[in-house]
Amino acid sequence: MTLVDRRTFVGGGIGAGLLVSSALSAAPRMSTRKPNVMFIMADDLGYADLSCTGSHHIKTPAIDSLARDGIALRQGYSSTPICSPTRTALLTGCYAQRFAIGLEEPLGPDAPANIGVPLDRPTIASVFRAMGYHTALIGKWHLGDLAQHGPLAHGYDEFLGIVEGAADYFRHHMVMGGKDQGTGLAKGNDPFQKNGYLTDMFGDEAVRIVEQSGDKPFFVSLHFNAPHWPWEGREDAALARTIGASFNYDGGNLAKYREMVEAMDDNVAKVLAALKRSGKADNTIVVFTSDNGGERFSETWPFVGQKGEVLEGGIRVPLVMRWPGGIKPGLKSEQVMASMDFLPTLLALAGGDPSKAGTFDGADLSAQMRGAGPVERTLYWRFKANDQAAVRSGDWKFIKIGGKEHLFNLAQDERERAERGLAEPARLSQMREMWDRWNREMLPYRVNGFSENVKNAYPDRY
Repeated sequence: MTLVDRRTFVGGGIGAGLLVSSALSAAPRMSTRKPNVMFIMADDLGYADLSCTGSHHIKTPAIDSLARDGIALRQGYSSTPICSPTRTALLTGCYAQRFAIGLEEPLGPDAPANIGVPLDRPTIASVFRAMGYHTALIGKWHLGDLAQHGPLAHGYDEFLGIVEGAADYFRHHMVMGGKDQGTGLAKGNDPFQKNGYLTDMFGDEAVRIVEQSGDKPFFVSLHFNAPHWPWEGREDAALARTIGASFNYDGGNLAKYREMVEAMDDNVAKVLAALKRSGKADNTIVVFTSDNGGERFSETWPFVGQKGEVLEGGIRVPLVMRWPGGIKPGLKSEQVMASMDFLPTLLALAGGDPSKAGTFDGADLSAQMRGAGPVERTLYWRFKANDQAAVRSGDWKFIKIGGKEHLFNLAQDERERAERGLAEPARLSQMREMWDRWNREMLPYRVNGFSENVKNAYPDRY
């Protein structure tokens, strides 16, 4: 199957690029030092919300530069269509549905007490720490309480961020009934108070770690909560003091959303400048992606669907990676890659051996990041709201949503409109059986709770 160059990225700063299949012969000289890793993840950013992926109104020059100076993958996916399960997949390198916390869609107040990733499970942070890296998580956690399942319990040496799934950008807590709720902002294992706009605070913290890292390699997870609701920009501190609920469904607009995304890009620029200033840019792998598809103010063109759906718009995400010391600039790839692939891929790029680090569902795609041709993938999704299921195998995608089944050829119809199920019933049946076999290997849902979390978070859609 030929995937390379069948589709092209929208312009906006990536440049003409080169075919990945021809890039190996001209790959950069590899450094003998362990590369640093700066893994940057947005929250609820749609596929086309960057200028380099097609936004009609948002300018993201810093993130665009990562694509221009490294590799851009048009077929990047989140492992689930919502936040905390995708973060479970990223942390563990496995399907989220293998773990009880990965069944929470999203993790909310009705979840079982002390739920989290098993403490003996290798994580993307612990495998890097075992290789001698300093590890830090900055930003959104949303994978359990600090006491038992905070970032420090799962391989991170440092943590500054928000514990729950969202927070007001100035009050640093979820707001319900006009009152702050939950732990909110924390440092290490303790609640933490500091004034400021969260997006800027997280960028500043990443700069601090870069500048103080010395000679020890670092692995930093910079997980912005932007552009997740509430819809607040840098000048909205007065609004934050009066807001009644973080859900903020009567607020927001395209202009405010643009402001939030561009503030995040400003902070990516700060981090890239710090890497250059400190002489670490050439030997730092910088990744940028999103935890799931976009929400109401996002662009997902040419895809349909949004966060909370297994349609492409709910799971197709921006994915770019730069490493001047190991990845040739200007590459474009049609490699299919999901959140759970980052653990084995980044570990291998850093010189580690994923097969010795643990057992993962994610694939080591380090060769593809350096320019090798794409390898075929089969990926699975499951989401309880609207009884959703999906399989992507090669170019074909099977979907079940709202009690109806669909079959699409994404190479011919990435907008998921040309229904192929009636014309190819055997293929539809085969892919349904593939999903059923995979599903039997995963944990079953609890009887109650999961769909209610989604309905409470998205009352306008369910």
